[in-house]
Amino acid sequence: MQIPVIVQTTVLLTLSNVFMTFAWYGHLKGLASKPWWIAALISWGIALFEYLLQVPANRIGYTEMSLAQLKILQEAITLTVFVPFALFFMGQPFKLDYVWAALCLVGAVYFIFRS
Repeated sequence: MQIPVIVQTTVLLTLSNVFMTFAWYGHLKGLASKPWWIAALISWGIALFEYLLQVPANRIGYTEMSLAQLKILQEAITLTVFVPFALFFMGQPFKLDYVWAALCLVGAVYFIFRS
């Protein structure tokens, strides 16, 4: 049984976004006392895994989706990954703006995939 392209792409992009979110923002909590260049090196190491997942995700997705569809899908996934990261890992307070932003992305996904 072949896994649908949209499922393969979504799973790989979700995993890549987890790595990228930690690479971009995890150092603000976990490495705050270290010099910036140490945080940068560790972040680059984490980001390598993001690219190892993101590149195949986009190549797979591009076989059936447009570039715009890939980008909107990636942005929707980014918010889906970022909000729990911000709330649970970084301890940020919940904001109703997260809900409004999510609704805007749902609209973006609808409009880009409707045709």
